[in-house]
Amino acid sequence: MTDMEPPIHAVTARPAPALAAFIDRYVGYRMSGLAPAIHRGLPSRHMTFVVAIGPTIDVVEQTDPHQSPQNYRCVLSGLQARAALIAQQGDQEGVAIALTPLGCRTLFGIPAAALWDTSIELADVAGPVGRQLWERLQEAPTWRERFAACDRVLSALADHDRVVGPELTWAWHTLVDTGGNITTGLLAERIGWSRQHLTRQFRREFGLSPKPAARITRFGRARRMLAQTTSSHTIAQVAAACGYYDQAHLDRDFAELAGTSPTSWLSEQVPSVQATDEHAGRR
Repeated sequence: MTDMEPPIHAVTARPAPALAAFIDRYVGYRMSGLAPAIHRGLPSRHMTFVVAIGPTIDVVEQTDPHQSPQNYRCVLSGLQARAALIAQQGDQEGVAIALTPLGCRTLFGIPAAALWDTSIELADVAGPVGRQLWERLQEAPTWRERFAACDRVLSALADHDRVVGPELTWAWHTLVDTGGNITTGLLAERIGWSRQHLTRQFRREFGLSPKPAARITRFGRARRMLAQTTSSHTIAQVAAACGYYDQAHLDRDFAELAGTSPTSWLSEQVPSVQATDEHAGRR
């Protein structure tokens, strides 16, 4: 780290056009000189897909309490409904890949549901390609080269004949585009399916039904707004803007999905990949 570089540095880039349908962005992050701490990996509309550069990613408490703590060189996780706890050792670097669950089939040949509430080493599902991605990022000296390596490896891995069906693709995009403020019944009506059929198919593909998926999407929007808000905006105002009935409902979602309150989460001030994403600059 140079004298002028802040302790938390992040930069974003768009993926190659062939990957843009299911990867929203890359986030390169570097944290230097910070005190060791624990941060929360929060539920999100993106799957967790992070490649470490240098020290491993140390998950000390998994989202599934039955899964043992583990260190990862390249971690891949499905959607989740509670926070993981990750040790931040002071100096960390890597690339976070904002993979939507629509891309799990295309990249890995399995539905996102197969990874629901679990974390694995990428090589366990992608084989040698998973190790290749990690190795190439260790060798690349600049963010531009690292993002280009992600493009090359993931484009070669992608099979565009393996896709999520159009109805579920539309349902997922609509949940995201509405910020989670759409009912299962309305989604089903617009698709032309029964509510029960949509719920079954949605859970089979993504690992959860539309209602909790909408809740996680709404929570993610509120979290991003809270991270960016000024003191002139209250938590109650953020709750209203994100479609919550009142602040108590937002507080409840934070308690259940993050394991803490909004005020406590804001006061922790522990850096994470999710936090760096909010303030990352373009490459």
